[in-house]
Amino acid sequence: MSVVAACGHEFERHRRLIERAVTPLTDEELFRHPAPSVNSLALIVKHLAGNLASRWSDFLTSDGDKPSRDRDNEFVIMAADTRVNLMAGWDRAWSIVGQTLVSLSDADLDREITIRGEPHTVLQALLRGVSHTAYHAGQVLYVTRLLRPDAPWLTIAPGQSRQHGAGRYLQQS
Repeated sequence: MSVVAACGHEFERHRRLIERAVTPLTDEELFRHPAPSVNSLALIVKHLAGNLASRWSDFLTSDGDKPSRDRDNEFVIMAADTRVNLMAGWDRAWSIVGQTLVSLSDADLDREITIRGEPHTVLQALLRGVSHTAYHAGQVLYVTRLLRPDAPWLTIAPGQSRQHGAGRYLQQS
C-alpha cells in the first residue's frame, strides 16, 4: 500500500468513527457543551470541516490556511449552524480531502507546500492532517461517552481485547 493510500485509509477510518459517534445523538446532545470551556460536538465537527476544506483545497498550489477561512468562527455556533448544515459542510470538506488524495501519489511526498506560511513536505502535511483528525476523533468519542455512557463502543470496549485478537499476544508473553 502506498503512503498516500495509507493516509487516506486513516483519514477515512477517523471520519467513520466520528460519524458513527454523532449520528445517533439528539440535536441537544450534539450542541451541548459538556463544561464551560469544552467544545460541543457540533463545534468540533464545524472546526474539523473548516480545517479540512481549507487545508486540502488547492493543496499543492496555495497555502493551507486560506484567506477565506474564518477559524475563530469555527468555534461559534451561529443561527445557520443546524445539524443539516454542519453535516453538509462536513461532507463537502471530506469530498475535498478525497479529491486531493486521489490526485496525489507517493512521487509527491517530497514536494513542498505551505501551511500558515510554513514549509511542509506533502508527507508532513499528510501526517499533520491525519493526526489532527485523529485528535478530534478522540475528543468526539470521549465526549460522546460522557453524554451517552451506555452507548455501544465504537472501539474495542474495556475487557473485550481477547475477543478482538489482542489476547493471542497476551497469552504468548
